[in-house]
Amino acid sequence: MASNISLKQLRVFTTITQHKTLTAAAEVLFLSKAAVSMALSELEKQLGHALFDRVNNRLILNQEGQKLLPLADELLSRAKDLDHLFEDNQTLSGQLRIGASDTIGNQVAPYLLSAFRAQFQHQSQSLFISNSALICQKLVDYELDIALIEGKTLHPQLMSTQFSQDEMCIVCAPNHPLASKDKIVLSDFEHSEWVLREAGSGSREFFLRVMAPRIEQWHEAFELNTTEALINSVSAGLGFGCLSRLAAQTAIRDGRVHVLNVPLDMKRRFWVLVHKEKYQSPLLKRFIEFCHDWPA
Repeated sequence: MASNISLKQLRVFTTITQHKTLTAAAEVLFLSKAAVSMALSELEKQLGHALFDRVNNRLILNQEGQKLLPLADELLSRAKDLDHLFEDNQTLSGQLRIGASDTIGNQVAPYLLSAFRAQFQHQSQSLFISNSALICQKLVDYELDIALIEGKTLHPQLMSTQFSQDEMCIVCAPNHPLASKDKIVLSDFEHSEWVLREAGSGSREFFLRVMAPRIEQWHEAFELNTTEALINSVSAGLGFGCLSRLAAQTAIRDGRVHVLNVPLDMKRRFWVLVHKEKYQSPLLKRFIEFCHDWPA
């Protein structure tokens, strides 16, 4: 019966959803593979449903498992809250798993987390940095508690609210002919070469939404998955780049790239994302509030 389900079984279940195999889950939980297999088997027996599809020795969450995941995550989070329910000092407790897209992760999150730690004396956070698409997927899969990204997502399982903003810029090599031109017009970019971030990144999404529709002929010279590689490629004369001014500020100051003042609104928003069905612990609620109070 479902009433006999244990927290251990739910912890095994959620760990398997993150690591996809019994062996990997066992290593994380410091249990034997047999113990993990037994806990999952008992859980599925009690619920009367298989929770995973078995595909080539990997366990892929199925439709029934997806129904259980939000509730399992909430129950485990609330169980952790019980440990600190009667503490007199009411300090924040638990671990906060934060995901951030490239610009925020490298240029904003370190200062945000430093200020959060100083104010609330909470030291247990992890930070995963990648492109916006992967961050959103990890949030959907409950592998992250909260995400900070540059581009707004329309994913039906995620809620997004603005917490700050950024300014994008177009850069070129210092010796490019446009670097000495005072007034830039969009026709200057016809038949141009561009160095762009990979699919799923906020910078690429901004370029394709704001810049690309205004250029009739352009070509992607390179697709790169790091901002530093993009900056170096632009500096070497391989094409124009579109990226965050925050991310480019050191290269601009050092003269490695030159900013072109284009006649467009180059501002973009930063967003806080959480899963719609995610249980919001006191720690998560406080961090969300802290992000919203962060100076824009």
